[in-house]
Amino acid sequence: MGASRRHTGAVGSHSTPSQGTWGMGIRTQWIAMLVVLLLVVSAPLATAISAPGLPPPAVLDDNTAEYHLGPHVSFLHDREGRHALEDVMTGAAAGFAPLPGGSDALGFQRGAFWFHARVVNRAPGQTRWLLVQQYPLSDDIRFHAVYRDGRIVRHHGGDHQPFSARSVRYRHPNFWVELPADEPVDLYVRVQSESSMQVPLVLYTPTAFAEMTRDVQFGIGLYYGILLALFFYNLVLWLTTRDSSYFWYVFHLTAFGLVLFTLNGLGFEYLWPESSWLADKSVPLSICLAQVGVQQFARKFLDLNNRWRFGDRVGLGLIAFFVLLGIASAFLPVRISTPLASACVFISVGWVAVEAIVAIRLGYAPARIFLLAWATFLVGTAMFASVAFALLPKTFVTEYGVQIGSALEMLLLSVALGYRYAALRNENERIVRDAKRQLEYQVAERTRELREALAQLGDANARLRESNQRDALTGLHNRRHFHEQLVPMLDQARANRQPLSLLMIDLDHFKEINDRYGHLAGDACLRWVAHAIGDELRSHRALLARFGGEEFVAALPGHDLDQARIAAEKIRTRLESNPCETLGRPTRVTTSIGVHEINPAASGGIDSAIEYADRALYLAKSSGRNRVQTSAVS
Repeated sequence: MGASRRHTGAVGSHSTPSQGTWGMGIRTQWIAMLVVLLLVVSAPLATAISAPGLPPPAVLDDNTAEYHLGPHVSFLHDREGRHALEDVMTGAAAGFAPLPGGSDALGFQRGAFWFHARVVNRAPGQTRWLLVQQYPLSDDIRFHAVYRDGRIVRHHGGDHQPFSARSVRYRHPNFWVELPADEPVDLYVRVQSESSMQVPLVLYTPTAFAEMTRDVQFGIGLYYGILLALFFYNLVLWLTTRDSSYFWYVFHLTAFGLVLFTLNGLGFEYLWPESSWLADKSVPLSICLAQVGVQQFARKFLDLNNRWRFGDRVGLGLIAFFVLLGIASAFLPVRISTPLASACVFISVGWVAVEAIVAIRLGYAPARIFLLAWATFLVGTAMFASVAFALLPKTFVTEYGVQIGSALEMLLLSVALGYRYAALRNENERIVRDAKRQLEYQVAERTRELREALAQLGDANARLRESNQRDALTGLHNRRHFHEQLVPMLDQARANRQPLSLLMIDLDHFKEINDRYGHLAGDACLRWVAHAIGDELRSHRALLARFGGEEFVAALPGHDLDQARIAAEKIRTRLESNPCETLGRPTRVTTSIGVHEINPAASGGIDSAIEYADRALYLAKSSGRNRVQTSAVS
């Protein structure tokens, strides 16, 4: 409009009274031309303005470091995949609509999807942001940033582009975007993929992204380290015992690790960064290999060839099917092979459960623990596949259900080995009683099996002792391990004449959460609280444990009473200000904390120190809860 006024003034200043009509005509033409020009320039911005019912713009401020755009995203399904950016901006394509149910997981779909969000940056000191699509398997992603002056910045990504083309070398597709202060910017993301259509979009500051990737990569590295350790451990057992069950377990473990490596985007990052063909084909192929391992391991462990011949034949048929599907996936389009392999996971999961149930009904006792062990793993796998088909929402539990289930699986399989040993022992006793009437060869054979089972049980017990140090629900240390570790920690504090403080942490009115929302919600809250407390105490080198129920305890070496109180106050503030998301609903959780500093010169033991901290906790609760209370004794 300012330009329009300047041009109008210029024409008017050159007009003379004898040229009034002519001058007015010129001014009218200039104004018309400027109006048309402004309409052309502003058309993209005008069409990007959210229509009634569409999500509001995302507003970033100085306190924003990570922003999930999901509530601000609308989408357009281009079924033929023909629309260009100009089509969706000028309205030539069908209009945008809010995400169905607010979910960014749309299942397997044909064509292309356009996603739009308007972003307004109110943080003048932070104009450089990284847009991350937190799903690694999209084939073709075209990102456009449309600015108020009509300028358009474009980026191209997805696993059909070389991995080196990404803005940042990271397993999830990402794009740098400049967001000028106080200027609305329209973000358009076009995604076309034969894989599942999942487009969770998150904006990060460079610092927030670095911190996020550090924590995520540590967790992923730890998990794959565990898988690698299990691989070599079971490989050695197979080489020493020649028990085929171990071989097929190792086979399944390797294929399963490849599935996760592929689905997490790490395969494209580290194994085939320049091959879009392998990026596509590795998904159905690894799924087929994993299911071959599952079925074969189940056949061997449950001894189906001797116990249930029909089930054994069906298992062999499933193995043959997955072998053929794996071979065919090298030639079939990904839009066919990937959904087919993912859907068949449900059949494979169900059939393994049927095999275990039949083995239980046939009196095979180890099958009970086998069913429980594999149920945790297979339910996690089924949840992951359900997210791909948009049957379940994408949450922490559904996204990482495979990892959670596989961790529980190892503990329960150790128990299954104990049951297997007991069954073999009872069978051996029966054989000994009947040895006078049977061939000595049978006795020797069963005795050999018993020795193998004893060796397996010893290994399983060693793993079980290690797992007993952890609380199964939260993953924190348990109470017994805390007591064991606090003794040398107290001795060291006394030897070095350094302070040592205890925090006794108890959630307020936690029973109301269980009564109102159910125990699943309560368990989710406990895991969330454990993660939050651990996150706050990580920099303090604290020893943290679940003390029992909704109560936690932490030991802070080198912290006096004031320092421990400050750390406790940070925990209390974080829990109060960030509601826990339990089963899709925010739940406010507060805590009362008792703080006690152990006097290194005092002769009391750890029990008295815990008692003082517990008394301080009692004072915090009796004084109104949601507060930090220090002990009167140091």
